[in-house]
Amino acid sequence: MKEISCKLLVIGAGPGGYVCAIRAGQLGIDTVIVEAGKPGGTCLNVGCIPSKAMIHAAEEFEKVAHMAGGSSPLGISVAAPVLDLGKTVAWKDGIVSRLTGGVAGLLKKAKVKTVYGWATFRDGKTVAVETETGTQIIRAETVVIATGSATVELPFLPFGGPVISSTEALALGEVPKKLAVVGGGYIGLELGMAFAKMGAALTVVEALPRVLAQYDAELTRPVVKRLAQLGVEVMLGAKAKGVKGDALLVETADGKSTKIAADKILVTVGRKPVTEGWGLDQIDLDMAGKFIKIDDQCRTSMRGIYAIGDVTGEPMLAHRAMAQGEMVAEIVAGHKRSWDKRSIPAVCFTDPELVTAGLTPEEAKASGEIKIGQFPFAANGRAMTKLGEDGFVRVVARADNHLVLGIQAVGQGVSELAAAFGLALEMGARLEDIAGTIHAHPTQGEGFQEAALKALGHALHI
Repeated sequence: MKEISCKLLVIGAGPGGYVCAIRAGQLGIDTVIVEAGKPGGTCLNVGCIPSKAMIHAAEEFEKVAHMAGGSSPLGISVAAPVLDLGKTVAWKDGIVSRLTGGVAGLLKKAKVKTVYGWATFRDGKTVAVETETGTQIIRAETVVIATGSATVELPFLPFGGPVISSTEALALGEVPKKLAVVGGGYIGLELGMAFAKMGAALTVVEALPRVLAQYDAELTRPVVKRLAQLGVEVMLGAKAKGVKGDALLVETADGKSTKIAADKILVTVGRKPVTEGWGLDQIDLDMAGKFIKIDDQCRTSMRGIYAIGDVTGEPMLAHRAMAQGEMVAEIVAGHKRSWDKRSIPAVCFTDPELVTAGLTPEEAKASGEIKIGQFPFAANGRAMTKLGEDGFVRVVARADNHLVLGIQAVGQGVSELAAAFGLALEMGARLEDIAGTIHAHPTQGEGFQEAALKALGHALHI
């Protein structure tokens, strides 16, 4: 059995783990990272990146299909397009390979040693890694747990055969003729809408009274409208019960049983932390429900052990994990560091896209009187020229001193506004700061300035 020692050991090379290791390496800390699969974790391999690639391909295909129908207002007409999903998936895989290879290279550049295999704790300072060449023992002064999350499997709809998770959905050889999605959250709708644009007949089964329940109803209205335009059947208050032959069994809101014909059943009912199989029982960590309990500096209840990313709870976002990873590396290097949770943006890549940062109007109301400014993209020149008039930007601020508390948007391409929203919150902007910042014309970002002006009572373009 081989043994190595290091100052810092990071378990998991997802966005949180690899960023932590790279930053630690840059700071001259002797660092080892352990990864059971490929670098990049869920996000790079079977999550954020490949799903965005497939979503983009679907958007392009739908645009051309629309032109083939002769109904494009742009005056463009083409022959009927054909989609070769195998080729699309190969293109997506190429992007993933470039990025995972890039992460491996960055770790090497930062002088981080990567060990491939499954790590299991022996005690709070020691792990055993099962590698292809045998067991490797690693002893470390400090350990960072970055094991991430995994897809939740329903006991009555186990994965296999027609029942797939998002991982299999991103690697399909052909577009399903009939697709049922169980779970109307962001993963189900992002992928579901993409397949609907590629030509699948889509049914969404959601147990709650509305889809995208983590967002307010006003924000999700343009997405619901788009689902209807795409011919998607949305069953609300409905519970999936199992699979029979080539059909999904569903109990409808009124308690009746029905069958939905489906070639594939995509189950997207959430993600759970990976807390099993790596020796949590060998170390005594306090838990917060299913998650590892951490303080503001990502310390666990055991001295010398940190935890970051999805394994520590919501929001399960790659950029949150990255921020935590960078902070922990700097703390280990002796820097004084903390991080501010208030301005973590969340983006949903449906059609249209959703962005939220900071507090919602409801959350903000709980802390006192507020001002809200909302500006519709129907009054934005750039949105008009992109055929993207659905949606709006909304700014929520305190009524007394106009401090911005939250910003939301729904519309075509608004994911790119997340940077401006996060910056405004991080820098403690007031409505006057946003209103007084000259925004380039014509851009969709002008909607942000106009929303702030509206909250101040003098919007110019509505």
